[in-house]
Amino acid sequence: MGRDRPPVAPGTVQAMHVANLDDAESFRSTDGSMIRELAGIVSLPSRQQSLAEATVPAGGATDEHYHPVAEELYFVLEGSGRLTIDGEGRDVRAGDCALIAPGAVHKLVNAGDEPLRLLCCCAPPWTADDTVLTGG
Repeated sequence: MGRDRPPVAPGTVQAMHVANLDDAESFRSTDGSMIRELAGIVSLPSRQQSLAEATVPAGGATDEHYHPVAEELYFVLEGSGRLTIDGEGRDVRAGDCALIAPGAVHKLVNAGDEPLRLLCCCAPPWTADDTVLTGG
């Protein structure tokens, strides 16, 4: 079943890294959302993508922004809200997955009474340099 592999060279990514959400350090973004990165440049040594949990408080919203380079996925875990991408708005709820193309301006509003939890995946990995706030 196993394959014979040469040893992993120093400084390279190993075949398996595992992170647990409970161990991820959280930080508050400028819009008040709580973020916990599971994989990416800061956490696991992910080179091609990043994965984070975001929690938008009841009545809160993400800052309107875009990523010039990264493609992003939002997967809603709990709650519901209104996602606007390049001026088109859609209601989203638990189980929905939205694809956000590079350069697409987007904002997520939690109009509900409970926190809105979602997973955010960016490829290439999220960086602050690839996030442009629009002020909207």
